[in-house]
Amino acid sequence: MKAAFPYPTLFGDVSLDVTAVSVDGTELPYSHVSKVEQTVALHQTGREKWESATLHLTAKLPEDELSEGLWTDPVCLAVLTEKATNARSTTRLVRSRDGRWRGSIELSRARHLNRATLDLTVAATLDGLAGRLIGATDKAWFVDLKTVTPVRQRDIEIVEVDFREGAHEWLQAFKESPWIVETTGDIPTVYLNTGAVEGLIDALHGTAGDEKLLRELTASQIAQDAWTAMFHTAISDLDLDEDGTPQMPAGWREAVVRMMLPDVLPGRQLTDALFDINERRTKGFGWSELQTSVQYAAGRRSQITRKLTNAVRSVQRQAGDATDES
Repeated sequence: MKAAFPYPTLFGDVSLDVTAVSVDGTELPYSHVSKVEQTVALHQTGREKWESATLHLTAKLPEDELSEGLWTDPVCLAVLTEKATNARSTTRLVRSRDGRWRGSIELSRARHLNRATLDLTVAATLDGLAGRLIGATDKAWFVDLKTVTPVRQRDIEIVEVDFREGAHEWLQAFKESPWIVETTGDIPTVYLNTGAVEGLIDALHGTAGDEKLLRELTASQIAQDAWTAMFHTAISDLDLDEDGTPQMPAGWREAVVRMMLPDVLPGRQLTDALFDINERRTKGFGWSELQTSVQYAAGRRSQITRKLTNAVRSVQRQAGDATDES
C-alpha cells in the first residue's frame, strides 16, 4: 500500500540495482548478488574478518516525468538501515549522461549485525519547499551478513536487545516483557529482551542438558506468540477485488494464511475460509469466538503441546528419582 501525499509525486517506476560489491577493496563474486531476489549475501566472502563492504548502485527514474514535473532540484538518495543495530547511512547518487543515477554506499561491519535494508528515495523542491519526497522504490534490497546464498525470503528475524537501554527507544514501553513480536516489515522480527529475565538469553543459547527443557519451552512460547501476531497481521488489511472478494496476501503473509487458516476454520475451502474470516474481522460477528481457534492453530505450528508434555515427563522422572534416592 502506497502512502498518499498532498502534492504531486512520480507516477513512473523507480528502480535500484546493485551492480557490484567489493569487500575491503576486493570485488565480491557476483554469485553473492541476486537481482531476482534483490539480495546481497556477505557471509563467507573469502575472509572471515572484514571491515567494510561497498555496494555499487545504479538507479533508473522516469526521466521524462522528472524533467516535465512541477518540482526542481531532484535528489536521489540510497538509504541503508538495520533495525537490529539502529544503524542508518545515506549516499547521494549522481545522474550520468545516459540518464541513469549512479553511486556507491558503504556498509561498515562494526555497525551491522544480521540483515540491512537498502532503499532508494527521490526528493525535490516543490512549492518552494526543499526535501519533499516525490518517489521511492516499491521493493527494497536486503544485504545479509549471515547467509552465503542471496535468498530474500527468511522465516523470521531474531534480535537480542536491552529494551531499557538499547538503541530502539520504542521498546522502552515494553521493558518488562521478555520478548516482543513485530510484524510490519518484510520479515517478522522477534525482539528478545536481554534485560528482562536474568540468564534467559544464556539458557536459550545453552547446550547443557538441564537447559534443554527451558530452551524448548521458551522457544515454543515465543513461536506461538509469533504465529498469532503474524496471522493477525496477515489478515488485517486484505486487498479486495471488484466484487469484494478478499485476495490472498503476498510474501510471508501468504505462507502464514495458508498454513494456519485450515486449523482456524477447518473443513473449508481456502477461498471460502478467507472470505469468512475477513467478514468476521471487518463486521465483528463471531470474531472474538474465533480467537480460541487462532490460539489452537498457533499452538500446533509451535508444537507447544509436545514440548510441554516432554517437560512434564522430565519433571516427573526427576521427582521419581529423588524419591528412590531417599
